[in-house]
Amino acid sequence: MKKAKFFDKFQDKLNERQLKTVKRMLAEGYKGFEGGMNAGKYISLNRTSKSTATRDLQDLFDKGAFIKKGGGRSTSYLLNL
Repeated sequence: MKKAKFFDKFQDKLNERQLKTVKRMLAEGYKGFEGGMNAGKYISLNRTSKSTATRDLQDLFDKGAFIKKGGGRSTSYLLNL
């Protein structure tokens, strides 16, 4: 139920890379992304540059789709379900 509400709220607001990331995080569950999503994982998943990864992750946080955990170089993000 939470997944459906999440997609209803954010699906039209996410770019292709962000949508791919969210779907993968939901499919893997908590154990698949233990510690949350970070720039390194985002780069590996989407094959993108560090600046694009950082920008996309910050955008997901600004839209309310992600919750920020930590800060600086150790920043990671969790889904805001």
